[in-house]
Amino acid sequence: MTSTTTTPAAAAGTFDIGGDLTVNRLGYGTMQLTGYGVWGWPDDHDGAVAVLRRAVELGVNLIDTADVYGPYVTDAFIREALYPYAEGLTIATKVGFTRQGPNEWIPVGRPEYLRQQTELNLRNLGVDRIDLLQLHRVDSKVPLEDQIGELKKLQDEGKIRHIGLSEVNVDQVEAARAIAEIASVQNLFNLTNRSAEDVLTYSEANGIAFIPWFPLATGKLAGEGSPLAEIAAQHGSSPSQLALAWLLRRSPVILPIPGTSSVEHVEDNIAAAAIELSDDEYAALDALGA
Repeated sequence: MTSTTTTPAAAAGTFDIGGDLTVNRLGYGTMQLTGYGVWGWPDDHDGAVAVLRRAVELGVNLIDTADVYGPYVTDAFIREALYPYAEGLTIATKVGFTRQGPNEWIPVGRPEYLRQQTELNLRNLGVDRIDLLQLHRVDSKVPLEDQIGELKKLQDEGKIRHIGLSEVNVDQVEAARAIAEIASVQNLFNLTNRSAEDVLTYSEANGIAFIPWFPLATGKLAGEGSPLAEIAAQHGSSPSQLALAWLLRRSPVILPIPGTSSVEHVEDNIAAAAIELSDDEYAALDALGA
């Protein structure tokens, strides 16, 4: 993986999603640009716009969002901050959830709903085609072939470039790949939670992008005097930067998308792209989640 520009985010190298969609490996996730419980508008409208613009200025060209963030709040911010979109900017979004209030999420995978939400994403983001459309959750009440099949129809119609999955196991990825080409998987994965290790291994073996959500779950490991904090102090970095650096080194298919509503934290996170861990530092970090 080599960098194609000199921006800070490019220091992490690149990955070709679906074999033809080149992005810098360190992206940005928008979920925190909403109100409490990922519901409604945040208190700082101008701050949300500034965060998106600063991320792109620093070389982020993979922005991850979803129709249910708000709902539609992050889509509105993306369009306000970044439209018309720069060439090479990839906006990945998701469909398959419904929202009833703060912190309430219910999956709905009926084909007509997935189509409706895809059309709304196109309209709200102001694009003719979604570069990466991810099934936010598999709906257990709807056959998987109906869910992936509808996304494949939308892809054949030119409304989706690549199809991705979120929070799936290996069997579900394999079943989905029998219906359509799967370009990415977005699962919970970080320094302390590696429950999706088998999905990462499968993704790596098959050239599938692995997008870890909640990549900065440093928690108690980052507290004063903690092992992560000690390593960070020795390295002259923040604990969050080391957590991201570990992810970037862990596998070339990993594309972290740390989210924040702070310009300062965006700058700190993206600076992680340039961190080179020694073998001993990587091993010490790796042992924290064992």
